[in-house]
Amino acid sequence: MANDSGTNKDAFLYPIGSYHGKFTPENIAFNANLQEFAQRVAILCALESGGKLSPEDTYHQIKDLWKQLKQSRDSLLNSPPPPPVELPEE
Repeated sequence: MANDSGTNKDAFLYPIGSYHGKFTPENIAFNANLQEFAQRVAILCALESGGKLSPEDTYHQIKDLWKQLKQSRDSLLNSPPPPPVELPEE
């Protein structure tokens, strides 16, 4: 029972949207990174609005998250696709 409430809390705090684009492992991974970026930015904005973080700290943390997201995009989406796997004929 205790695990159910933890699962519900995690689902509420960290919602995951479904992916509707072209299904590739790279696209799925980038989508997960994008959703995590959006969630962290929302938390940082809430902390700044509540006076827990200064605007400057919030800006720098969001800027660092943005750089990580760009690196993720470059490594996942801008690299050439791997060659198709050739399966042996039966």
